Amino acid sequence: MKEEIATLQSRMAEAGYIAERPITTALFLARSLQRPLLIEGEAGVGKTDVARVFAQIQQTELIRLQCYDGLDVHSALYEWNYPRQILRIRMEERRGLDPDRSHRPNPIAQIEEEVFSRDCLLERPLLKAITQKERPPVLLIDEVDRADERFEAFLLELLSDFQVTIPELGTIRAEQIPIVLLTSNRTRDLSDALRRRCLYLWIDPPGFEKEIAILRSRLPDINARLAQEIGHFMQRIRTRRLYKTPGIAETLDWARALMQLHRDHLDPEAIEETLGCVLKNYHDVKAFGPEETKTLLAEVERTLR
Repeated sequence: MKEEIATLQSRMAEAGYIAERPITTALFLARSLQRPLLIEGEAGVGKTDVARVFAQIQQTELIRLQCYDGLDVHSALYEWNYPRQILRIRMEERRGLDPDRSHRPNPIAQIEEEVFSRDCLLERPLLKAITQKERPPVLLIDEVDRADERFEAFLLELLSDFQVTIPELGTIRAEQIPIVLLTSNRTRDLSDALRRRCLYLWIDPPGFEKEIAILRSRLPDINARLAQEIGHFMQRIRTRRLYKTPGIAETLDWARALMQLHRDHLDPEAIEETLGCVLKNYHDVKAFGPEETKTLLAEVERTLR
């Protein structure tokens, strides 16, 4: 068992995701026990990337549902293909099967059965995930905390029984149990009912060593000193009181920007020109003036001596 988890850890590293043991253990258990995995952590710590990389190494499809305020069941589960339904009705009319004149015992019911069949159904992410026939996909329900409580309640049937109910078609059960990963930035509290149905994983912002490992893994051509400076700088800036604390995504964006500008070390000018890669809030940018830049840079240089 431990060997399987270690193998999973090394395969994720090869795919560019540096995962500690608790992360790979949680993924292993979610797959083995066929239980959804709820992943929480600050924005930018790599929650979504877990699903992307896990699907990649499982060689299966990643089906993503991005949650938002106002997300309804039809956008997440299914919609009826209205043009196809109308086409079916018109075809019946052309065949002379006008319901009022048809010889069939219940022509209206027959037409209804046809226009509300699977052929006229548009699968949205949740339905698509449970109707896969070949391999169980990875279903990512991303930022579930952005959806409202009603949608969260709707998810319970899917997360516990891997089935959904469509009034016109009845209950549809998963042929292949998908590997379900849910992410949350904790913008609101999720219900106990949803939490009970899931395994749980918390991801902290990366420490210095992990951040450097991620930089080297994703950007193998990065200058070694620049990577060290970026790592120390990001560790320190996260200790400041900010409206939006930068995550690993910002670290990678910043490193790519500095490499694109052919910078091999940090200096006040380079930081000022590229600060928008790190800070994504007006108040943070305004508060982070030249003096703060010099202070942080001096701390980084002292650390590297």
